[in-house]
Amino acid sequence: MRPSLLANGHTVRAASRSPPAGTDEVHGEHEESRRDVEWVELDLVDGTGIESALANVDVVVHAATAPTGDSEAVDVDGTERLLDAAEDAGVSNFVYPSIVGIDEIPYSYYEHKLAAEQAVESSEVPHTVVRATQFHEFVDELLGMVARSPVWPLPTKFRIQPVAVEEVADVLVEHATPDASGRLEPVGGPEVRSLGELARAYREARGLRRAIVRLPLPGGMATAFRAGHATCPDRAVGTVTWEKWLAERYGGTGAVAKRPTGSPT
Repeated sequence: MRPSLLANGHTVRAASRSPPAGTDEVHGEHEESRRDVEWVELDLVDGTGIESALANVDVVVHAATAPTGDSEAVDVDGTERLLDAAEDAGVSNFVYPSIVGIDEIPYSYYEHKLAAEQAVESSEVPHTVVRATQFHEFVDELLGMVARSPVWPLPTKFRIQPVAVEEVADVLVEHATPDASGRLEPVGGPEVRSLGELARAYREARGLRRAIVRLPLPGGMATAFRAGHATCPDRAVGTVTWEKWLAERYGGTGAVAKRPTGSPT
């Protein structure tokens, strides 16, 4: 996102608990792009560096999150600290990327994202909130966790709508202006697919021979994912399909055949 912000004429200050220094590339960014960004140290959990990071800042893009860590401390408490400091600093637009379905899926991380979203919208700081479906990288990471096993036990009936992170970033950058936009329409990938379909395409793209076995998970979270609450089919605005992303990530043509929706896994 930082190169896109720079390309749009923004002066960018990036914050991290461990700012990069002395490297040729940072998360795929070239040295020239890194030099144009002012990096500062900030910790949302203990509040270190928040006030100084927001000095003379017009727009905040709050992308910090902890899906596998202490999401309450980072996503809820940290967001509230950042909002308080943003109000004191006179920030004119607090841009918050969120997730489709967090108000319908009983999952602790999603509940914390929802609480953060509510804090943003109830704050005195002008805001822009945009929800997105799951990134391709998230699905890739999920399937990569079982890729070495001879059998892949997966909740194959989960409905997912993977989207390119760059396309979501484009929306965030477009609205990272001094004028807040409130709640935007969600951003979804081009297709709603079952996890079983995504897993078969992943298996073929990587040239693997693995059996995919349906794992019938119980509970409200699984029920919500099977019902498609993590998707927004009426907002399928993304253009990068799962097969195209796989081809770019693992090579090949991207012409991976898809079974018709409803085919047995």
